[in-house]
Amino acid sequence: MEKKTARLTLLIDPHKKRAFEQLCAAQDLTPSQVVRQLIRDYLRDHGVEYPTRTDLARDAPGEQ
Repeated sequence: MEKKTARLTLLIDPHKKRAFEQLCAAQDLTPSQVVRQLIRDYLRDHGVEYPTRTDLARDAPGEQ
């Protein structure tokens, strides 16, 4: 199973970025953790299904 990640680049107002980073730090979370959760929630809320690492591992030949 491949364990690759993909980079998502976005533009954001510097003031919002700073406030977001400060809030994340106050909650002992990284901005990446929060963005990944936001994406998972957004996909779930819109009924979008996608393979997870668990699904990929389960379906990989020779992994059972």
